[in-house]
Amino acid sequence: MSSVAEEAHVDLYVPQSARITKVVPQTYHDTLLSLELTSGESLEHEPGQFVMASVMGVGEAPFSVSSGPSEGPHFDLCVRAMGNLTNALTSRAEGAEVGIRGPMGKGFPMEQLKGRDLLIVAGGIGLVPLRSLIEALLRDRSDYGTVTLLNGARSPEDMVYREMLQEWEDRDDIDVRMTIDQPHPEWDGHVGVVTTLFPDLEISPQHTTAIVVGPPVMYRFVIMECLNKGIADHEIILSLERRMKCGVGKCGHCQINNRYVCIDGPVFSYAELKFMWEAI
Repeated sequence: MSSVAEEAHVDLYVPQSARITKVVPQTYHDTLLSLELTSGESLEHEPGQFVMASVMGVGEAPFSVSSGPSEGPHFDLCVRAMGNLTNALTSRAEGAEVGIRGPMGKGFPMEQLKGRDLLIVAGGIGLVPLRSLIEALLRDRSDYGTVTLLNGARSPEDMVYREMLQEWEDRDDIDVRMTIDQPHPEWDGHVGVVTTLFPDLEISPQHTTAIVVGPPVMYRFVIMECLNKGIADHEIILSLERRMKCGVGKCGHCQINNRYVCIDGPVFSYAELKFMWEAI
């Protein structure tokens, strides 16, 4: 095997070591892990990409990178404790090491977004991958038009990044609108699913791109609202969740028709997905 082929093989299949530098609970079952590659190198991810994170002897799974691109070795993952691996990750103490493969997949089309008004719609923990996008947008804010974030959660306790949402809400260069599904004694804001925020939106559809991330059941309703606002199919961008196992298009777990979410996505336009049965 040539040296180039050997390097590619290592990049695809061999995890790098990363050290947990901070553990911050977000909700009763979501935890923010700040990590750094022990090599000192940058992860060099693009907003919307993911990594495969592993704990030796337990397993490996995909996680969206939730921090914006950085020149340093630091990056964030938000992990929902739901099984053996995620419980192992969220129970790790600061200083513990985990395995990281990646970054992987196709992220958000940053060049396509330049100069556009952006409507960002997050449902549940859809804000996790969208945080990486929003941080990148705010870093180069003059490259984009208006930025509007619609964020929906089941309850205040289910809302991730509460402090960061407040920081964004306090800025004058991003319009943040939040809602919860049902009335709650600790919530005095809008109540209703995230699509109930659409009627009050005023947008210029010819100049607007919508970026949508959330639970699959949300997608068809948000897409319908975007289309009703006049946003074109190719200007509706979505990120898919699928049972990715290998991250490199080999195992077939995430295959939809002739596409693999792990390498052809996870970011797709609605123009692509509308002809991919079972995608949404």
